[in-house]
Amino acid sequence: MTSESPGAAHDPGDGGVTTRVTGVTGLRRFVKRPPGAIPRGQAEARPGPGAGQAGDAERCEMCHTVLDDRHGHLVDMDKRSLSCACRACYLLFTHEGAAGGRYRAVPERVSHDPGRPLTDADWSELQIPVSMAFFFFNSALGRVVAGYPSPGGTTECELDLAAWDRLAAVYPLLGEMAPDVEAILVNRGSASPGGRPPQTSPDNGAGEVFLIPIDECYSLVGKLRLLWQGFDGGAEAREALATFLAGLRRRAVALKREH
Repeated sequence: MTSESPGAAHDPGDGGVTTRVTGVTGLRRFVKRPPGAIPRGQAEARPGPGAGQAGDAERCEMCHTVLDDRHGHLVDMDKRSLSCACRACYLLFTHEGAAGGRYRAVPERVSHDPGRPLTDADWSELQIPVSMAFFFFNSALGRVVAGYPSPGGTTECELDLAAWDRLAAVYPLLGEMAPDVEAILVNRGSASPGGRPPQTSPDNGAGEVFLIPIDECYSLVGKLRLLWQGFDGGAEAREALATFLAGLRRRAVALKREH
């Protein structure tokens, strides 16, 4: 089953921030439900013959090999969707132009640029209404798209593209992301996924900025949606966000500067 990525339709606003909730179609396969959990709207079913065997296992969408816990993801450029792939198939699509360019392997790198945090003024210029958001270049639209977690899934917000271009020219990390398969994640320091951005930060920086695989964004959004309670996400969502960010910090490699 292929998972659709959140859409990126543009709502023409009246100068303010425009948002839309894009749903969760593309998030389900990246979220592991607790053992025994039953999806909403589905009745409990008794296991049939052979349940739990290889026939029920998740398979590579290219060759149908049973997948293990560590497998790769591909972006289907035609359907704007994410698919799971075994290691062998994933590696085939790491080459530029494989399959005529229809599929692109999602990179695994996580990078940051601790010496160049976004300033408060920079973040304000982007006019993002929450303290954490991710940005990626959508080739089909030909522009950068902004989104953030919410109780309904990914919420997209209208992005000032001119402001983004100005910041990308100043901050090398923003210009490093590969179209469609990588994203820039900005966490401005709030402990809650639905928290509002602070007016100022102690170090005049906008918290943490990471270059991450695009599937990591959707995995995070899906997990937070399952745990979300109240206005700002609740304790379980805060814990999940803290665990996610701690993992990024462990994996992140400093951006290499060219002289």
